Amino acid sequence: MKIKKFEIGPLFVNCYILYDEDTKEAVIIDPGDEPDLILDFIKEEGLTVKYIICTHGHFDHIGAVKEIKDDTGAKVLLHEKDTEIYRNSPQVAEQFFGIEIEPQPEPDELIEDGKTITIGKSQLKFIHTPGHSPGSMSIYIDGYIFTGDTLFAGSVGRTDLAGGSMKDLLNSLKKLASLPEETVVMPGHGPKTKIGYEIKTNPFYHEIV
Repeated sequence: MKIKKFEIGPLFVNCYILYDEDTKEAVIIDPGDEPDLILDFIKEEGLTVKYIICTHGHFDHIGAVKEIKDDTGAKVLLHEKDTEIYRNSPQVAEQFFGIEIEPQPEPDELIEDGKTITIGKSQLKFIHTPGHSPGSMSIYIDGYIFTGDTLFAGSVGRTDLAGGSMKDLLNSLKKLASLPEETVVMPGHGPKTKIGYEIKTNPFYHEIV
């Protein structure tokens, strides 16, 4: 499985494209902005996008979903507990950040904890990791965990937005800590890290009893 990362939009979201070199099947995680950049790469590599995965419903992670779905026909996946945030994202973006995004298409499938999908020879597993938002998800594949805004290098996502909960987030950190220490963390913002390193150094892990 190959991974391509783009840092996109005014809030510098990490958008990831995961693809199988043999079958050319792909998924896009968190296409928050700059759809032309993402689609150009898809076309250059000759990829078939099966799924668009939103780790959560905040506007900076979903702003390019419509244009990419319209172009590729891919299915949009979102956790069921983030549907309201997802639907309200255009109003929130304009009201609080002065950013305009168009309404996004309804999800094709609402994901639950433990759901798996297959891309090429690899299986992706969804892990419900609420706290930053009620329906925040992390995606595990081949030794990598894509954590959205749940876990960052040295920090975590904010919990003061609608539906946020520090208690839930700390429980989600516990869940992620059960992964092998060498698991590479691919967050929604900032650089990659490893689970073992975060357990030892991230101050939020020190709050877990």
